[in-house]
Amino acid sequence: MEKALIARAMLGVTKLLCGRASSGDVLKHGRTTSKLPSNLLQFSEDKSPVVVWNVTLRCNLHCAHCYSDSKDTAYNGELTTEEGLALIDDLAAFKVPVIIYSGGDPLMRPDIFFLAKYARDKGIRGGLSCNGVLVDDAAVKKIKDAGFDYVGISIDGIGEVNDMFRGKPGAFNMALDGMRRCQDAGLKTGLRFTLNKRNYLQLSAMFDMLEREKIPRCYVSHLVYSGRGGRIIRDDLTHEETRAAVDYIFDRTLDFHRRGIEKEIITGNNDADAVYLYHRILRDQPERAEEVYRLLKWRGGNSSGIALGNIDSFGNVHADQFWFHYTFGNIRERSFSAIWNDTSDPLMAGLKKKHQMVKGRCGLCKYLDICAGGMRVRAEVIYDDVWAQDPACYLTDKEIGLTDEMVAELGKREMSR
Repeated sequence: MEKALIARAMLGVTKLLCGRASSGDVLKHGRTTSKLPSNLLQFSEDKSPVVVWNVTLRCNLHCAHCYSDSKDTAYNGELTTEEGLALIDDLAAFKVPVIIYSGGDPLMRPDIFFLAKYARDKGIRGGLSCNGVLVDDAAVKKIKDAGFDYVGISIDGIGEVNDMFRGKPGAFNMALDGMRRCQDAGLKTGLRFTLNKRNYLQLSAMFDMLEREKIPRCYVSHLVYSGRGGRIIRDDLTHEETRAAVDYIFDRTLDFHRRGIEKEIITGNNDADAVYLYHRILRDQPERAEEVYRLLKWRGGNSSGIALGNIDSFGNVHADQFWFHYTFGNIRERSFSAIWNDTSDPLMAGLKKKHQMVKGRCGLCKYLDICAGGMRVRAEVIYDDVWAQDPACYLTDKEIGLTDEMVAELGKREMSR
């Protein structure tokens, strides 16, 4: 199976659940970012940051969950080509292993292929995250020529469900056609899907499509309350619905594996999935539990501000792509490398030692070393406290090792707030 990029925040379900990766595979490369293949980067020891670069805010769709709140309009002040090249030079010198080009839709930026090719020639691997609508034959050729390692195309349901969610009739068919063109051209391609109440009942149909269309990879993201995603919190799944959805994802992943169908299934943006997967291993494959826990500990859980960073189209540096409302600095004033290593900012300092910072259930969780407290953005939105517990954690108190005494103490603290 061809190896595709896996960003730091993602959980390699197939690798861990089906034994496709081992600690031996990682150790033979020395656990260093510069030596690890892209599919094992999440297990590196040095955690050089993968950078999501939103190269433009402009987008030809209007998705209900868009974290960047993008529109189909020109945005003044975005980085110029020359500034983009200088940024790439700095990222290369800083040993950034991967740039994920996102938006808006990155294909709406005219110089995207020139920038990506320049970065590839500098030794930085590139992933393209787009909506697929603009992936015609000419774009596919340019994607190949630019040397992208992977193309992720977002589809959030079948047919009209996707079109309503993405605000454009026919978007589903156009995205699927784009996916097919990429595959026909031999590009490593995968589907991106965000779980929410409007589409989670279509998981079965989505996985059927993966098999029918021979799509080799699927990234399932949990909803993050950022941008327009922050306006549809009501559309997030309940904890019970999330558990059922993740169970289904795990079941279909194992089913593909047992039938010899090559698929790479990944989840993201809820690190409770890592703990839930470990519990599945303990139940069904106890002989592999120690090995899987070791890999999950090396992965380390949420890595925003550590091994995952973001640069928006105006040059602002963020902890990840869901933090547009908080910036650590701008690359027009200081280099990304200088900004990233500067812990004078209290949020940056806290993120780099978040195990000591998180509160509530997260702070007491016995699995903090493999989850790292989940998404701080969700905690900030719901509790107005960036270090509060992640409200989307669907694990029970018992599952995360909380005793009755701990739960009672948490209740007292909550009442005294």
